[in-house]
Amino acid sequence: MIVVDTNVIAHAVLNSDMNRAIQSVRAKDRDWIAPALWKSEMRNTLLKYIRIGLMSVEQASQLMHASRRLLLKRKPASEDFDIFALATRSGCTAYDCEFVALAITHNVPLLTFDKQVLKAFPSVALSPTDFQ
Repeated sequence: MIVVDTNVIAHAVLNSDMNRAIQSVRAKDRDWIAPALWKSEMRNTLLKYIRIGLMSVEQASQLMHASRRLLLKRKPASEDFDIFALATRSGCTAYDCEFVALAITHNVPLLTFDKQVLKAFPSVALSPTDFQ
């Protein structure tokens, strides 16, 4: 099992330069989890593509559906105290620390492209290109 952040999920369903790395991660571990927050973040990501004319509402809806299929059905959650403590200590956002806290709670890695998270949490966070 691994925790994936919204950027990893987005790269998994969009044609991006990181798609190959993400597919390699999927081949190694298909048991992905994320806090419920990922859905709102993913909707925002797809909305940006709609607004600049790179996809239609229908295409965004299809990609959102594809994104949901990548994750386990359960909805794990972390404690507010843990998220606040991690965010205060690291300077990262509470949003980012939801993913970090989930990884720590389950004692699994967090895959992210976020440089601040990678730097603040080197014992938990990995870039998908470094996932072994």
